[in-house]
Amino acid sequence: MYKNNYPHKRYRITLDFLKKHVNSNEEILDLGVANPFSEILKNNNYKVTNTSGEDLDIDYSAIKNSKAEVVTAFEIFEHLVAPFNALKEIKADKLIASVPLKLWFSNAYKNPNDKRDRHYHEFEDWQFDWLLEKSGWEIISRKKWTNPTKKIGLRPILRLFTPRYYIVYAKRKPIENIKTWSEKRANNEETYSTEFENYNFKLK
Repeated sequence: MYKNNYPHKRYRITLDFLKKHVNSNEEILDLGVANPFSEILKNNNYKVTNTSGEDLDIDYSAIKNSKAEVVTAFEIFEHLVAPFNALKEIKADKLIASVPLKLWFSNAYKNPNDKRDRHYHEFEDWQFDWLLEKSGWEIISRKKWTNPTKKIGLRPILRLFTPRYYIVYAKRKPIENIKTWSEKRANNEETYSTEFENYNFKLK
C-alpha cells in the first residue's frame, strides 16, 4: 500500500491524537478496509472492526448496524462523492476523522490506475468543519500538520510549512440541538444576503 513511502509521521500523530480522546476499552468502527494503521491500533490494545470495502457512498449497512462507541475515518471522506450521507448514518457518539487539506499549489490526488484511489474532495479546514456541523457533529478538538517530501523544487519547499492533514475529534450533537435552516432563520442564527430584498423586479 505504501511502497517506499510509509507514512510514519502521519501514523504517529494520528495515534497520539486518538489516545487523547479514546479509551482502549471503547469499541471502534474504522471506515475502510483493514490497513496498516488499523493493525497499529490493535497492537495498542484497541478493539477495531473495519468495513469490508463496500462503496460508502451507497451502502451504509455496516455503519448503521454497528454497535461501536467510536467511529474513525482516516483519509476516507475525501474519496466519497457525498460524505454527508455516511456521517449522518453514524450511530456512535464519538468520531475521529482526518482528511487531506487542499493545497493551492497542487492538484487533487488521482491514481490513474485505481478509480477508488482518488480524491473527489480535498477540503479547506472550514469546509470540513461545516460538513461535520451540518451532519450533526460538534468538533471538540482539532490538529493540522505538514507532510514534507524529499523531492527538490518549489512545491516541496511549500510543503515544508503548508499543512496537508487535518484531524478532528467530534461528538454527536443531541437531536434536540440540531436545527433546520428554517429554524435558524427564525432565530436570526442563519442569514442570507439582503441585496435584493427591497428591489422591485419588473417584467418587461
